[in-house]
Amino acid sequence: MDEAQGHGRRAGGNSVKRSKRDALIAAAFQLFLERGFERTTIDDIVRLADVGRSSFFRYFPSKEDVVFPDHEGCLAEMTSFLQDSSGDEEEPVPRVCDAARLVMRMYTTNPTFAIQRYHLTKSVPALRNHELSVVRRYERTLADYLRRGFASRSDGTLRADVIAASVVAAHNNALRAWLRSGGQGDISARMDAALAFVQNSWGPEGSAATAGDSGESDDVVVLITTRKTPLWHVVRKIESTLHES
Repeated sequence: MDEAQGHGRRAGGNSVKRSKRDALIAAAFQLFLERGFERTTIDDIVRLADVGRSSFFRYFPSKEDVVFPDHEGCLAEMTSFLQDSSGDEEEPVPRVCDAARLVMRMYTTNPTFAIQRYHLTKSVPALRNHELSVVRRYERTLADYLRRGFASRSDGTLRADVIAASVVAAHNNALRAWLRSGGQGDISARMDAALAFVQNSWGPEGSAATAGDSGESDDVVVLITTRKTPLWHVVRKIESTLHES
């Protein structure tokens, strides 16, 4: 019974912490939207949230961090997701694409907040810089996982870094298009298409694709000419041959 009571007290404490954190986030965004980010101080936020100044810094290292309150949890979830993979038995590229979908779901859980944050971040250089640092942490997490998957390859580190950057770019392309539209359309379908592009580019085993979208091999053109033939004539002949094929 004593142990159960102890768990109850701890759970209650966590509930209080969560409510204070949420109050700070709500107060911050209300003020940011009303006054602007730069004109809002931390003192303004804690006053509106009716919590102590020390409570703010218990949850957020800076004013910028309160704009991105869910990224630490999402990053931890992504790290755990990748660590739980089955290693060599699983293709690394689809796995990191699935990890990117975790970030998408974080945004779609609260579309109104996500859209407000998008417009706020666009208008404040300090927030754009902070967002870039957050995105870079996601990219490093994906790259670290891919490096382990490609450890046996001589180009493993390069391959991991390039694919991780591609996944992040594809994810951001789909997400920002959805945010710009005000949350209209099927973000899951848009994201699937963007990430499929990455997987198709790198193939089922993370190898760069060598064929076009049609699945056909690249054409090979053999042109026999004299040494004195002008280069422009050679190029035109090749282009003409390719066009005819």
